[in-house]
Amino acid sequence: MPYFKDKTRAAKKRVVNSENPEEEFHHLKLPREKETFGIVEQRLGASRIRVRCLDGKTRVCRIPGRLKRKLWVREGDTVVVKPWEFGGDEKGDIIFKYRRTQVNYLKRQGYLKDLADFEEF
Repeated sequence: MPYFKDKTRAAKKRVVNSENPEEEFHHLKLPREKETFGIVEQRLGASRIRVRCLDGKTRVCRIPGRLKRKLWVREGDTVVVKPWEFGGDEKGDIIFKYRRTQVNYLKRQGYLKDLADFEEF
């Protein structure tokens, strides 16, 4: 690792994760009680995003203020959506975004079985 010797601590951390990709999956966030997986359909602006959830509903979701600068979401990304208590069928919050390698891992583990049929629409 002599090439990365002068990099910052954050850069070194990324390098370590790329050397051992299995470390990335030990603490993978999964949906809890009412949360569900979703795929971003369309960005609407003002931190609003239309997401097609795996429970069969399409929701207009927002990115909460604490995540606005940290969470960059594009169309086609797989996310975890937490439906609102009021208007839960139409609205929700995006609380986590998966990377491509994490999505592949979730597919292999069987968490996203219906995702292949779901992406065709």
